[in-house]
Amino acid sequence: MTRSYSLTLPVAALLCSFLPAIAQTYQIKSIHFKGDSEHTEAELCAAADMAKGASLTMPEINDHTKLLMDTGMFQNVAFKFNSQDLTYELTPVTDLYALRLENFPIAIHTGLDDRLHAKLPLYHGKVPASGTMLDGVMKELQDELGASGIKATVAVTPYTDLELGKVTAMSFAITDPDVEVGHIQLQGASPAFAEKANAVLAKSSGTPYSFDGSISQLQTSLANFYGAQGYLEPKIQVVAQPGTTVDAGSIRIPFTVTVEEGLQYKLASVQLAPGLIVSQADFDKTSSLHPGEVVSLVKLRSSLEYLSRQYHNHGYIRAVIHQQATFDRTQGTVAYTVNVEPGPIYTTGRVRVKNVSDDLRDMTLAMLKLPPGETFNEGAIRGMMATHDVNPAFERIISKYNLSYTLARHEDTHVVDVDITLEPKHP
Repeated sequence: MTRSYSLTLPVAALLCSFLPAIAQTYQIKSIHFKGDSEHTEAELCAAADMAKGASLTMPEINDHTKLLMDTGMFQNVAFKFNSQDLTYELTPVTDLYALRLENFPIAIHTGLDDRLHAKLPLYHGKVPASGTMLDGVMKELQDELGASGIKATVAVTPYTDLELGKVTAMSFAITDPDVEVGHIQLQGASPAFAEKANAVLAKSSGTPYSFDGSISQLQTSLANFYGAQGYLEPKIQVVAQPGTTVDAGSIRIPFTVTVEEGLQYKLASVQLAPGLIVSQADFDKTSSLHPGEVVSLVKLRSSLEYLSRQYHNHGYIRAVIHQQATFDRTQGTVAYTVNVEPGPIYTTGRVRVKNVSDDLRDMTLAMLKLPPGETFNEGAIRGMMATHDVNPAFERIISKYNLSYTLARHEDTHVVDVDITLEPKHP
């Protein structure tokens, strides 16, 4: 939601030591500010559009004072005037926020703070939640884009840090036109992988661009590609380039991706810690990755997912799998040690089947075998769709549906509620 300007902070009455005739003009001999150690008198005078020696009426002094209040940088603004000397008492707001430029071209970021300060004298790297300071930053960003040949609409919203549970920044984003990842140039890939690696990166071209997210996305996609080939320690550098391509529908940001592939590793072993609910023998039997083979992180994750499912089937639906890799770079091998943090056991709570007739709902609940109050078994849901020759009538019906489910965990009681949705398959 884009912000709309409004003053929400209490405004102090503009205090005068006396009230001379409204139309009388006074020459300001001196201007002083108290209560704000962050800004210089020159910056505050510039924000109020005032200067020593100016001749002003009392209404004009009030108007200039209002310019300070309207910035949103102050909770209260008051002044005293003895017909020559003007003294302000300022109470700064307690909360100022850093800027987040979500999807601006990289060239805008360079030296931005200095340019904003030159236009907005009270700007020292942070902005209030509302006011002319915030509006001014938004306008300057639009002007900077315009100077680069980009006609765009900019919006600002509060950014909430989910871990801290509070607003920590003001997020500026280009809302029109769309900003996308543009051409991606790959450097450093060996001839054996260059074509495939380029194809992997090309999938990101045209996706929505963000200053932080796009770099992470490109690094992850290329690391996953090399990880599937046994290259477990590639060095990947992703850099957004300053040049942009602008057309009627989008702004496209180019990237350069540089990779050092490193060693290709073979598997030494995957060793389970003692005491897990899955034995080493059972794990090895189901694993698709074996000692001596080139490591595929896809296969390794599949094996660890099997381990995770076994814990989920025994009520440990918050189980966390920990894997530690030990590299032998001389031999080009890697050994994994796997442990599990099981967490509490959950029991089954409410089970609902949605989007079906009463008869099919009853049949589904009967096949599920998830008795309320007993240890929750997530595998029962998956297994119901894979049954054969147990209930032929049900199996014929259920084969015509796609099943999805959601789990609602109650952390205080360690009970999990289940919602199952059956959607008819389209021919």
